[in-house]
Amino acid sequence: MDYDLYEVDKDLKPYDTGANISGLRQKPSSEDNAKEGSAARCARVMQRLTRFPVLVLRGGYQRFTRSYHYLRTQKIFWMPRELEAFKPYPVEILPAKLYMGNYKQACDSQIQKDLKIKAHINVSEEAGSFFLEESDRLLHISIPDTPEADLFSHFSDICHFIDSHINQEAVLVFSTLGISRCSTAVMAYLIHSCRLYLKNAWSYVQKCKMNMRPNRGFVQQLSEWEQRIYFTAITDISEPKY
Repeated sequence: MDYDLYEVDKDLKPYDTGANISGLRQKPSSEDNAKEGSAARCARVMQRLTRFPVLVLRGGYQRFTRSYHYLRTQKIFWMPRELEAFKPYPVEILPAKLYMGNYKQACDSQIQKDLKIKAHINVSEEAGSFFLEESDRLLHISIPDTPEADLFSHFSDICHFIDSHINQEAVLVFSTLGISRCSTAVMAYLIHSCRLYLKNAWSYVQKCKMNMRPNRGFVQQLSEWEQRIYFTAITDISEPKY
């Protein structure tokens, strides 16, 4: 089940999290829609009392915690330092199968346990000791985050590695900051194995992580990858959109 948020001041229309990707995320059932009525009405009342958007969690709290129990807390964050100490998790690209994050998250054993991550793609120059005992479940592509760096030649290896693991265990793709290199690798996979155009893969990953941003060199390489898969350039990668 896909758990997403939607605003109540837009005729109760949920945000589109699918980015035209058929089958990647489950749609809510009619039973879900029926149960959302009272929550939506309550949220609409609350919306009148605040200038901030009020969001409703599709699927409900109980169903959410069954899938994401590690995010459940009764703690209220009152101070900025409490927010700074909050440990974010990798973003979920494909439910319970493919995640994207940064190097610090990849080296956190509790995160690996909570998300049941067993395979890793390290798209950074840092090697680290955390992965030394799992060489068969690690693909390390040591590459700098520069426009001149060649990630294109590794796209096939990335896609093959994810495909070979994703049906048995969760895969985490990560880079130093979790913004440029890992998002490029994930989009290359979505273009190849999920049959998305670059523009759809970009929109989809951006909805999962709003600040993702491949450098211009990687954007060009993704465009070339799209041309290889579809035999033509489909996405206009001109700035500032890409």
